[in-house]
Parts: sequence; structure tokens; C-alpha cells
Amino acid sequence: IVNDNLVKRFSQEVQVPEARAFFGFQISNAGIHSEMYSVLIESLIKDANEKNLIFNTIETVPCVKKKKDWVLRRIADDRVTFPLKVVAFATVEGIFFAGGAAAIFWLQEKGVMPGLTLSNELIRKGESLYTDFACLLFKRLVQRPSVEEITEIIREAVIIEQEFSTKGLPVSLIGMDCELMTTYIEFVADRLLQALNCPKVFGVPNPFGFMEMKWANDKMRFDKVVDLCRKNGVTSTSKEKVLDMNVDF
Repeated sequence: IVNDNLVKRFSQEVQVPEARAFFGFQISNAGIHSEMYSVLIESLIKDANEKNLIFNTIETVPCVKKKKDWVLRRIADDRVTFPLKVVAFATVEGIFFAGGAAAIFWLQEKGVMPGLTLSNELIRKGESLYTDFACLLFKRLVQRPSVEEITEIIREAVIIEQEFSTKGLPVSLIGMDCELMTTYIEFVADRLLQALNCPKVFGVPNPFGFMEMKWANDKMRFDKVVDLCRKNGVTSTSKEKVLDMNVDF
């Protein structure tokens, strides 16, 4: 849904070429992320009925459907102004993935399911970048929504995400404390409010120390990934870069 609305709404409404280029990059990444999620589901879920249920959660799980309906109301509706859509988009990327990300990184702290946790760690970097870009775009707007309008949008999203993390897909299933998760989502919302030049609403501390460490280590981990993906020959010496036509291929 977010991807479709980027194509149909933001790419058409935004006038800045650099922003359009970024959204194109985001759309491409979202396709890769969707494929990764599909591979994970195919690998981890063997029961066909359960697998089908997961692929259709947007219609079968009420709190997930609430997320869809919220996106359609806040972003897809033509009556919504572009500045409000920017805030809603930042909210989707910054809040609607917060609970799931924290749950997966909690598993990572326990040293289980390394494939799931690594892939989601890389995906989360993208989600963080999209949130940051939406906030940057917001700060370039000439006419911005009021603090009250922004706060209302974020409060709505917090309620939906809290319901998702404590009732729809309760984190208690993997041993996490639902109450702490509720607090964490409020903490994330306050961070987003500050990024949008608004005061905090909830005023709660981060209950998950491992997430603080995750944010602090992001750059170090990103550098590690870049190093792994570096093009062949970049660190080679001048002697090693000499073309030799006598080598065997």
C-alpha cells in the first residue's frame, strides 16, 4: 500500500527532482524487501493454510487492516493536503514498523533465528532512511501543518501500533513484555515528533536498552556491510591491478 501510494501520490505531487529520484530508489528497495519477506515466510512456515493466512493478514487480521485503512485515509485520499501526507508518510515508516523491529531485534539479542534477524536488520536501515527523508522533506515545506495536526496523526498511529504489538500479534508470544512494548512505541513517537519540530507528548524513556545500542551501532554495522559488498579490486595494490593476458581463465 505504501509503495503504491508513493507511485500514485508522492511521485506526482512532489516537485523537487531529487525527491522524486529518492522515491524511485525507495520503491525499488521496497520490492526487494517484499521479496525477502516472501522468502522468509516460505522458509519458516511449512503449513499451507498458515502461510496463506500470513500472506493475507492485511485483510484477515483486524489490527493490520486498521493500518491499511489508516494509510488510505491519511495518504491516499485526494482531499488530504500534501504537507499532511508527508507527515503521515513519516509516521508510517517511523511508527508502523517500530514494534515488529523491536521484537525481531529482541530475538537477535537472544541469539536465535540469525537469517530472520540479519535480513530485518538490513531492511530496518532502509525504513530509518525513509523516515529521515520524510522529515527532511517536511522541513523544506513552506506551508506546514500545525503542531496539533501533526500530534493527532502520530497519536492515531501509536494507538494502532500498540494494538498490533499487544493484541494482533502479541510480542508476549516470544517472551517480550507487552507493557514495555507499549512504552517503547510511545518513545519512538516522541522521537518522531521532535524530528518534525514538535514537542514530546508521552515523555517516556526507552525501555529497551538493546534498541539504544542498535541505533548507536548502526553506522558501524553499515560500514561492515559496505565492506562486505565492496567491488572487487577496490583495495588491491597497483601491482595486483596489472592486466596479465597469460593467466588461466
